[in-house]
Amino acid sequence: MAHKTLELAFIGGCIKSAVGTAHNIACRIDHRFNVSAAVFSLDQKVNQETAAAWNINEDRLYTSYQELLENEKDRVSAIVIVTPTQTHADISIAAIEAGYPVICEKALTASIDDANRIKNAVENHSGFLAVTYNYIGYPMVREIRHMIMAKAIGKLSQIHIEMPQDSFARVDQKNSPLTPQQWRLDDSELPIISTDLGVHLSNMITFLSNEQPLELVATQNSYGNFNVIDNVNCLVRYTNDMTCNIWFSKIALGYRNGLKVRIFGDKGSLSWNQMEPEVLIHTDICGMTRTLDRANSELSLVKQPRYNRFKAGHPSGYIEAFANCYSDIGDAVTNFIEGKESQSEYVFGVDNALSDIRLIDAMNRSAQNKQWVKVDLK
Repeated sequence: MAHKTLELAFIGGCIKSAVGTAHNIACRIDHRFNVSAAVFSLDQKVNQETAAAWNINEDRLYTSYQELLENEKDRVSAIVIVTPTQTHADISIAAIEAGYPVICEKALTASIDDANRIKNAVENHSGFLAVTYNYIGYPMVREIRHMIMAKAIGKLSQIHIEMPQDSFARVDQKNSPLTPQQWRLDDSELPIISTDLGVHLSNMITFLSNEQPLELVATQNSYGNFNVIDNVNCLVRYTNDMTCNIWFSKIALGYRNGLKVRIFGDKGSLSWNQMEPEVLIHTDICGMTRTLDRANSELSLVKQPRYNRFKAGHPSGYIEAFANCYSDIGDAVTNFIEGKESQSEYVFGVDNALSDIRLIDAMNRSAQNKQWVKVDLK
C-alpha cells in the first residue's frame, strides 16, 4: 500500500545518542518518514555534526526547540522528542500547544504530575501524542498477543518478565566503572531505572494481557558503581486474578539486555527472549513443547508482508522492531491529520504512558514503605 512520506522534526537524538540513531534509522526504513528539520543538541558543535551526518539543511537546523517550533509549523507532520526523560514534559506541552503532533521516546515523563500536565495539554488542544515502546514492535511479541486474545493458552494466571542489564556493574580494563550519560544518574521523584526499563515491562504486560495492575510489593536496591537505584524486584496482582513477577536491573553481570517474558495460562504457556527474537516457545496442556518461528505455518500475524522485509532465516531485530512501531505511528499521524480515527492497538498515547508511570510510582512507594500498596488507576 502506497503512503505519503511524512516530514519529521527531531528534538534531541544527536549522533552521540544510541536511541536517537535508532529513531533516525527506524523512521526511514519503510519510507514512511523523512527527517527534514531538527535541533539535535544544545552543544552546537554536536548539533551541526549531526545535521551534516544526516543531511539536514542548515536553514532548518535550530539552536533551541523553541526556535524550531516557531519556524516549522505547517512544514513538518510531527515532532519527535528524543531528549532525556526529565525534559519531555515542557517540550511536549509546547509542541502540542503549538499544534504539532508529537512522537515521544519513552518514558513520557519522570513524574505523574508531569504526565498529567501533558494529558491536559493533549485534551485541551485536541492534540496527538504517541510514545514509542519499541519492544512492542517485535513481530513475535505481537504474535503472542494475537494468540492470547484467541485463547490459545486459555485464561492467563501469571506472567514472569525481566530485563536484566549489567552496565552499572561492569568496569573497563583499568578497573574503572563504565561512565553512563549523566541523566541516567538522576534519581529524582522516581528512580531513573524505572523510567528507563520499568515502563517497558509495564507496557508489555498490559499490551499482552489487557489486564490492569491492582496492588504490588517491591524492593529497590543500589548494588552497583553509582549512587542510584539499579535493581528492582516486584510482585504485582492484576485484574482477572493474574499475578506478575517483574525484575529489571543494571547490575546483572553477564546480561547486556536480557528482556524475557514467560506467560502461563490454564491451557498452555508461551516464552519469548529478545536475544532470539524470531523464536517463540509454546507448550500445550499436555506438556508438548514446540519451537515456532516466522516460517511456521500455524502462525498468522507474523506472515504479513510488513513483518517480512526479508525471508525467514534472516532474523529481524531491534531496528526493524522500531520500524514496525514507526509504521503504525505513521498510519496514526496520517489519520489524525486527515481528521480520521487515529487509535491503534500498536500506538500508545498519554493514557497508556500514564498507566506505566503509575505502576512504577507504586513500586517506588512500596519499596520506600516496605509494604503492599495499591496502584492508582485514575
